[in-house]
Amino acid sequence: MVNNKIQATRNAVQSASLGGGRGRLYSRLIIWSKRGIKEKHFMLLLALAVGVLTAFAGLFLKWLISYIQYMLTHQFSISSSNWLYLIYPVVGIFLTSVFIRRIVRDDIGHGVTKILFAIARKQSQIKAHNCWSSVIASAITIGFGGSVGAEAPIVLTGSAIGSNLGRMFRLNAKQLMLLVGCGAAGAVAGIFKAPIAGLAFVLEVLMIDMTMGSLLPLLVSCVTAATVTFALTGITPIFEFHHDYVFSVTRLPANILLGIGCGLVSLYFTRTMNALEEIFRRFRHPYARFAFGGAMLSVLIYLFPSLYGEGYDLIELLLSGKGEQDWLTALNHSLFYGHNNMLLVYLSLVIIFKVFASTATNGGGGCGGIFAPTLFLGCIFGFVFSQIWNQNEVLGVNLPENNYALLGMCGLMSGVMHAPLTGIFLIAELTGGYQLFMPLMVVSVCAYLTIHFFEPHSIYAMRLARRGELLTHNKDRAILTLMSMDSVIDRYSKFLTPEMTLGEVVKQIAVSKHSVFPVLNAQRQLVAVLYIDDIRHIMFRTELYQRYRVSELMVEPASRLSTQDEMDDVVKVFERTGAWTLPVVDSSGCFVGFIRKSRVFTMYRQMLADISDD
Repeated sequence: MVNNKIQATRNAVQSASLGGGRGRLYSRLIIWSKRGIKEKHFMLLLALAVGVLTAFAGLFLKWLISYIQYMLTHQFSISSSNWLYLIYPVVGIFLTSVFIRRIVRDDIGHGVTKILFAIARKQSQIKAHNCWSSVIASAITIGFGGSVGAEAPIVLTGSAIGSNLGRMFRLNAKQLMLLVGCGAAGAVAGIFKAPIAGLAFVLEVLMIDMTMGSLLPLLVSCVTAATVTFALTGITPIFEFHHDYVFSVTRLPANILLGIGCGLVSLYFTRTMNALEEIFRRFRHPYARFAFGGAMLSVLIYLFPSLYGEGYDLIELLLSGKGEQDWLTALNHSLFYGHNNMLLVYLSLVIIFKVFASTATNGGGGCGGIFAPTLFLGCIFGFVFSQIWNQNEVLGVNLPENNYALLGMCGLMSGVMHAPLTGIFLIAELTGGYQLFMPLMVVSVCAYLTIHFFEPHSIYAMRLARRGELLTHNKDRAILTLMSMDSVIDRYSKFLTPEMTLGEVVKQIAVSKHSVFPVLNAQRQLVAVLYIDDIRHIMFRTELYQRYRVSELMVEPASRLSTQDEMDDVVKVFERTGAWTLPVVDSSGCFVGFIRKSRVFTMYRQMLADISDD
């Protein structure tokens, strides 16, 4: 370990010295980080830096979104619909798509999914442009009315900052993973002023195990990001909320039903979004996707202006409104204005069509996440639930609409993201509603259990889970996910053909360290294998060298592995067949190499030691 550290330092110095004065300064910084400070202390310093940078990135993004929205919409009439709602969203996703295709030239959508993929498959390496590209793209999209949230892009930005800062100091994959988690935690903590929720998010959504070695850096990043945000924007929660009713057991049935309802709405949101994304994937040309998504989005926002942007104004209204007169302002700017009896109908339609607007935004070329849509939907559903309950006088119990709008936010967050702890702490910290912990827990757990019955993975993780690329808290499965087929394949430069004689085989054995050889045809496709143990009794009898051909000595392997197989499946094949060496072929049957059980076990033990070393 010490020798490796010294060699890494030497390599860093050699590579940096090529850059002149700047390179020498950088090399001294690398030497100091490797020798002048303990590793754990250095990780805390990096976590602090990640927290500060992520907080400023989040503040800049929020400011840019609000500035664009104000410039575009501050003169809109509240008593009628505004035709510019048909134009702005289309312009926004067009500008965003051009920015992504012409400047970024990379896919920056599905931010949290990209982080999960980077952790599981790319050794936590996230491209440098993600430190800024998601900020610009999402600001344009949301500022012009895209019905998505800014939180997932800033989470990707924070994780990219952590990843690239770690790579700059030549950190290993385990340390990079921790800094990626610090960036994500700091992003949630900073943009929501919710340090505990940031920590819970990393644990539940990114599925990074909390050990004593990782807990402190994550906490430092969360507290730092939240502190910077508090210092620059004040300590008041993001949403104004007045808690007027204490927890009552008489409302427990309503809490349970609300939780179940939130779980079902989460299921609707998840499956509808997946179905709509599949439709968008069928459009081959980006302008076709833009036309379809832009048309859908502009019409929906024209009909339901509440779908414009993140929707935080409506959330604020439902949480802090004092009565019917306040809540009716939700109909402003829409065709429903003045039809006071249509409030619940309007809000119910918004619940139905929000997923269409969010998917159309991203599918048409925009950039944004589902944090805000989830909170938005939950708030409206909780409010509608309480209104319907009160109008029908169910069980003779009155439900405070503000409280249930808050509880609905928690339930949807728990259901869509499969993150009950994140939902509880985020909503409590967002609103200061700490006195509602008991009902928050009831709704969160009921929503999670309901959707988990239908969908075992969150909307972020299901894409990777289908491909076996999802990191989980199951340590065995996590290690196998982190291992790649390419890292355990033993590639051969020599091979046998069926026509070769025993004498030619012996010549190859004499200059090889292998005990098993592939037999290939003219197209380099695997025909069979030949084991030394099977020919040991004749390989030294020279009089038989011309008598036997490989076609007579080769055997069919116990199984054939594919380059597309996941390591979890590879281990199962080894267990099922009892083999110690198995060949690997590509999709056309061409030979790639062999995998040895001993090599898999050796790498597994090494990775287990690395993960457990805290």
